[in-house]
Amino acid sequence: MNWLWCRFGELGVDNLYDALALRCRVFILEQGAYLDPDGVDRQSWHLLGRDEADTLQAYLRVVDPGVKYSEPSIGRVITSPEARGKGIGRKLFAEGVGRCEAAWPGQGIRIGAQAHLERLYASYGFVRVGEPYLEDNIPHLEMVKAA
Repeated sequence: MNWLWCRFGELGVDNLYDALALRCRVFILEQGAYLDPDGVDRQSWHLLGRDEADTLQAYLRVVDPGVKYSEPSIGRVITSPEARGKGIGRKLFAEGVGRCEAAWPGQGIRIGAQAHLERLYASYGFVRVGEPYLEDNIPHLEMVKAA
């Protein structure tokens, strides 16, 4: 997997298009309608994972501290349907955590996780804080990884 880590303004038209197309395909077509462009992309880092054929297979964004939470926040974590079951999602998330720790040493990381993925995120050191809540009609949990 070839990783690209960049700010919104550095994505370029093709990377932006591919990222939004994958997000639409997974988050809207698979999970139900909601407004994906939430005004936060411009204040985020973006991590794109492309395969050897240069096809986007994985994506996440890291929202700057102070925008959503006091900590940096990983979100919009997705892999393409074709990439699932190959461990790419785990590699993507580990890469995202590593990038956060390098960019903001000594800070924790906060996520709004889909509730059914709690064990997965716990395997990276995230612990649940607060009560479950609905976001776009999907049960979510707030989770934090301590610094």
